[in-house]
Amino acid sequence: MRDVLAVHAGSISSLAEAKEVTGVTMTRLFSWLGLSLLLAGGALWAQGGDRGMAPATPPNVVPEGTTFLVRLEDKLDTRNLQRGKHFKVKLAEDLTSANGNVIPRGKKIKGHVSSVGEGLHVRLLLSFDEIETNHGWVPLIATVTGVPGEHGVKTSGDEGEIERKGMSKRHEVEAVAVGAAVGAAAGAGAGGGKGAGIGAGAGAGVGALAGVLSDHDLRLDKGTTLEVRLDHPLRIPTH
Repeated sequence: MRDVLAVHAGSISSLAEAKEVTGVTMTRLFSWLGLSLLLAGGALWAQGGDRGMAPATPPNVVPEGTTFLVRLEDKLDTRNLQRGKHFKVKLAEDLTSANGNVIPRGKKIKGHVSSVGEGLHVRLLLSFDEIETNHGWVPLIATVTGVPGEHGVKTSGDEGEIERKGMSKRHEVEAVAVGAAVGAAAGAGAGGGKGAGIGAGAGAGVGALAGVLSDHDLRLDKGTTLEVRLDHPLRIPTH
């Protein structure tokens, strides 16, 4: 009888230990499960936050930073150009949004002259106002980034100013040589050989200055190609 009771007591003790171990295991399991759910929820929240901070570009929009080519419909010459003058260009290539909507080549763009810089470092700043689409005109915010094919001009700064490149060494030498020849001829007529030498020196300086002053105007002829960059997403209307 004592042996039976001892066996029964041992069984009860073993069962209690088993329940205790099972309870510990289940507690750990639930803890791990809760931690996993917490981490998963945090990851989903972070992804949702990223989407909120960087929304996808709408399908009917040409994204900011897109570059394209246009051609001038008017001649722009700094000799008779005033701030505020309006001009037009035409698209030289299609503008296409992500969903395939197109502003076709040949559509017009309206703009105006924002500023004209004079002097030895003449410059020109152009601004764009609106662009023609298949469904009317829409605002356009863009900057000139280059003048392909025009080796005598360049763009500078973030605002896209167009300016002449400086006079090359070759042009400077040519201007001095021409001025010296003209000055020598005039000096020789006035005072012989000595006058020729004086006239050559004076003429060289005048020739260089005349070369700079005659070469400082900036002219963009009709048909000149400009490279343009979108500074703001461009929405293409569908109706």
